[in-house]
Amino acid sequence: MRILIVGLGALGGTIAARAISAGIQVSLAARTLESAVALRGTGLQVTGVGGSATAKSITVATVDDYGNGEKFDLIIIATKAHAALELGPALQMLLAAGGALLPIQNGGVSRMLADRLKGSTVVGGLSNLGATMVSPGIYEQRNAGHLLIGELAGGHSRRVDQIAHALQGAVAVQTTANLSGAIWSKLLLNCSVTTLGAVAGCTMRRYLDWPFGRELFRRMYDEALTVALACGIEPARMIVEPIPPDWNGESVEGPAYAGWIDAVMAAYGDLKPSMLQDFERGRQTEIDFINGYVASLGQQHGIDARLNQATTQIVHEIESGRLRPHPDLLKTILGQA
Repeated sequence: MRILIVGLGALGGTIAARAISAGIQVSLAARTLESAVALRGTGLQVTGVGGSATAKSITVATVDDYGNGEKFDLIIIATKAHAALELGPALQMLLAAGGALLPIQNGGVSRMLADRLKGSTVVGGLSNLGATMVSPGIYEQRNAGHLLIGELAGGHSRRVDQIAHALQGAVAVQTTANLSGAIWSKLLLNCSVTTLGAVAGCTMRRYLDWPFGRELFRRMYDEALTVALACGIEPARMIVEPIPPDWNGESVEGPAYAGWIDAVMAAYGDLKPSMLQDFERGRQTEIDFINGYVASLGQQHGIDARLNQATTQIVHEIESGRLRPHPDLLKTILGQA
């Protein structure tokens, strides 16, 4: 299988380094010509969970450089969400007959890209691999995660099995007949755990200590779950059951719900939100594909998703520098309920 990996940040670079080290022939696409030239000289290296791996001899260019050359059976899109949508049409032109695009971003990217391209070239992906880019070409894997892939329409397919087989030597790959359910289960937690922590400027464990933080988490999660169910999604179990115990359109406080919260906390409670890191580095966030996506779908289905909408607006205010992360912003969002 002829494979192209687009985007050599933490996730794309880690997958690329392990794939090439394992003898899988992959081509790489960097964001700029300068980055491509530099990486040709240094190669790729990953350490951490899974052991060390080095890829000294790599084929790397820009997406434009591949325009008149080889066609690919699989293109893994490991860029930021906005770039994935922008590059989608050009990447589709690089596919061989029967080839597939595999976006592995959070949120609604896979669905949005498939809708934009109006075809069946997109295979959905989801990653729980934890990795960081120490410097260009140097990566550290932080957990023993995996890629989860499947058809956006649901069910099993031969091409998904072929992709999983082709990538197994690089990273762990699992397949699912309910990828949309898996994507939404992670999205529910992204909307509440990650985004609220970023807005407050702290971890989940800290903001749940405040009554207003705990209430906002509950309402935000309930709102996103209501939108998911209205879209006909059957959320799949990941860290926890996606539907809280005794849920009746809203979460029911009590011992069962407290235990459910504790299970979420065990996985995410002490993690620094990735969106908060985006704020600190002056990077554009993926809020439009997380809470913004939920708010948009809510509007389409006649569901009141005002908390997700208000959160999206506040994140954009923080991105622009007009606001700074602070716990009081959670009170501001809660005031929209």
